[in-house]
Amino acid sequence: MSIKENLTHIQTQITKTAAPWNRAEQDIHLLAVSKRQPQSKIQSALDAGHRQFAENRVQEAAEHWANLKPHYPELKLHLIGALQTNKIKDALALFDVIHTVDREKLARKLGAELRAQNRSIPCFIQVNIGEEDQKSGIAPNDLPAFLEFCQRDCTLDIQGLMCIPPENEPAALYFALLQKMAKTHNLPNLSMGMSADFEKAIPLGATHIRVGTRIFGQRGS
Repeated sequence: MSIKENLTHIQTQITKTAAPWNRAEQDIHLLAVSKRQPQSKIQSALDAGHRQFAENRVQEAAEHWANLKPHYPELKLHLIGALQTNKIKDALALFDVIHTVDREKLARKLGAELRAQNRSIPCFIQVNIGEEDQKSGIAPNDLPAFLEFCQRDCTLDIQGLMCIPPENEPAALYFALLQKMAKTHNLPNLSMGMSADFEKAIPLGATHIRVGTRIFGQRGS
């Protein structure tokens, strides 16, 4: 199928999955993950009318979007990969939402740069929901203190939580845990669910699903 057909199919799946849970389709944002994709495929998604995209790396995102983004004023670009503190200014020049606030040093420097620019952008805290050594994110037990630090000390606009569940384990268990954490702290948004599991995330409150291969096909090297 074409990229346009893939997008249409996924939107249909979102609607179908959301309906039994009384969730509105417009409250579930499909982020097309364009990392390691050729410019031609990104353009095809834009031509199909899609306007919400996600990237993992600041430098690659600049290569993809620095020249394109000014032509699509309604486009929203989300950073879903690790953000190095020395890339904060570059990220803020390009991204509209940051999903991966995951440590005090980053939160402090991000907040300082936003204040210097007299700006505020939506941010998510990345939670290491499976407490895996190889993954970034705040441990679930550390979330209350970290959230307070981000909001009070760093003046960040924290609008939700983000997670990547452990592989080869039931994703729904971890999505349910993240949903419970978000409700506890009155955070309205949940960035969770990818190509393989977004249909499990929607019933558990996902507001932003991150889909790459089911839209664009396999990534390049």
